Amino acid sequence: MQLSSISLYHASPIPMTSLQLTAKKVAVVGGGAAGLVAARELRNEGHKVVVFEREAQLGGTWVYSPEVESDPLGLDPNRKIVHSSLYSSLRTNLPREVMGFRDFPFVASGKAGRDSRRFPGHEEVLRYLEDFGNEFRLHELVRYQTEVCHVGLEAEGKWKVKSRTKAENDGSEFVETYDAVVVCNGHYTEPRIADIPGIEVWPGRQIHSHNYRIPEPYRDQVIVLIGSSASAVDICRDLSRFAKEVHVASRSKPDGSYGKQPGFDNLWLHPMIERAHEDGNVTFQDGSVVRAEVILHCTGYKYHFPFLHNIDAANVDDNRVGPLYKHVFPPALAPGISFVGLPWKVVPFILCELQSRWIASILSGRISLPSEEKMMEDIKSFYSTLDAAGVPKRYTHNIGDHQFEYDDWLALETGSPLIEDWRRGMYRATSLCRRAQPETYRDEWDDEDWILTAYQDFKQYLPAQTSAVIASSAL
Repeated sequence: MQLSSISLYHASPIPMTSLQLTAKKVAVVGGGAAGLVAARELRNEGHKVVVFEREAQLGGTWVYSPEVESDPLGLDPNRKIVHSSLYSSLRTNLPREVMGFRDFPFVASGKAGRDSRRFPGHEEVLRYLEDFGNEFRLHELVRYQTEVCHVGLEAEGKWKVKSRTKAENDGSEFVETYDAVVVCNGHYTEPRIADIPGIEVWPGRQIHSHNYRIPEPYRDQVIVLIGSSASAVDICRDLSRFAKEVHVASRSKPDGSYGKQPGFDNLWLHPMIERAHEDGNVTFQDGSVVRAEVILHCTGYKYHFPFLHNIDAANVDDNRVGPLYKHVFPPALAPGISFVGLPWKVVPFILCELQSRWIASILSGRISLPSEEKMMEDIKSFYSTLDAAGVPKRYTHNIGDHQFEYDDWLALETGSPLIEDWRRGMYRATSLCRRAQPETYRDEWDDEDWILTAYQDFKQYLPAQTSAVIASSAL
C-alpha cells in the first residue's frame, strides 16, 4: 500500500483568471483548527464568513473533556455525543515547529503555565489555536454553542443552513441561505469498531478509545487492545502503568516481535484476534489465548456528516468520502460545498491552511476549477491508481506517503510557497525516531540543524528578541 513512488498530484497550476473577484457569503461548519484557518483564508479573500461551533469555545477535537459517552462503543445513535477523543496524557507526536500554520509559528510562548516542550501536551495545542484565533480576530466570526443540523442545496445554487442553539440557552432554530458551505467538522468522533467473531457471547466489557481518558479505572485488569496507530501505541503504554496485563492485537505487525515487549513486565504484542469466547477467553491468530476483562478498540473513526441531507454527490462508502476532487470538492456541486481536513496520517494544520486558501480563491473567482467532467476523470484515475496498488477503499484519504506532494500541488495552485525543506526533514526524522524509540522520541531527538533552519524562517513572523530566545531554548 505504499504510494510514495506514484505521482498523484501533477504540478501544473491552473492559470489565474482576469475576472473581477466576487465576495460570497460562506458558512463554515466547525470551529476547530480546520474551521479557524478556513475562516481566516475566506475572510482574507473578501468573503463574508460565519463559523458554526457546537461547543462554547473554539478548538474542536483539541478541547479536552473528562466526560465520556453513555455508550462506551459509540454505536447508539441516541447517545449524547462527546466531540473530543483526547485522553488525558496525550502529547503531540509531531514537533511543534512542524505543526504550526505557516505565518503563525507554533513556538514556546515563554508565558507562565504554558507547555514549552517540543512535543507538548494537548492543552498547549488548544492554547495555540486560541492564540491564533485572537491574533486574527476569528472569534467575531464564530457562533458558539450553535449546531448545524441541516445543510441542503436550494434553487439557483444557494445553500440552506439550518442551525440551533443549545437548549441551555434557548434552543432557538435558524434557517439561513449561503452561497457556499465549507465542512470542517473533523473526523475523530464517530468510532469504527473491529469485527470480532464470537463477541456477542463474550462476557467482558468493550470500549472504543474515543471514550478512553485515564488509566486508573483499569487497575489490575487484563485488557486486550486492538490497533497499531499512534493512539494505540500511547494508550497501551498508559494502561500498562495500572493494568495487570495489556495485550495488543494488530492486523499489521508493528516494528518488533510478537510476545512480551522489551522494558515492560505486563505488555504483549499479538497478531489480530481470531475469536472471542463465552468463557471470557480471547484467541489470537497465532493460537495464543488470553482471558480478558476489557477489549479496547483503538480502531479509528468514520467520516460522519449527519447534517448533509440528500447530497448524493458527497456520500461515505467504506470511509471513502466522495467522489471528491483532490479530497475537497464534489464535482457535481463544486464549488458550492467543500471539505477541509479529510486526509489523515498527515501534518494537518498546514494542509488545512492550503486547502482553505484554494477554496477561498476558487469561490472568489481568482482560480478556476476544471470542468465537472475533467474533475470526474481525475477522481476515476486516482481511484484506479489506489485499486492497482491494492489500497482498500477505507484508506482513500490516507495520504501520508505523498502528503507533501499534495501540499505542494495546493501551494502551486494558490501561488503559495512550497512546503519548507525543514518541515519535511523534521517530519521524516520524527517518523524514523518514533519507530526506533517509541518510549523516548518526544524527549530525545537529533534534528538540531532543522530546528535552526526553522527558527531562521520564523524570524519574519516573530519579534527579533522573541525569535532569538525561543531558538536557543529549543536546542
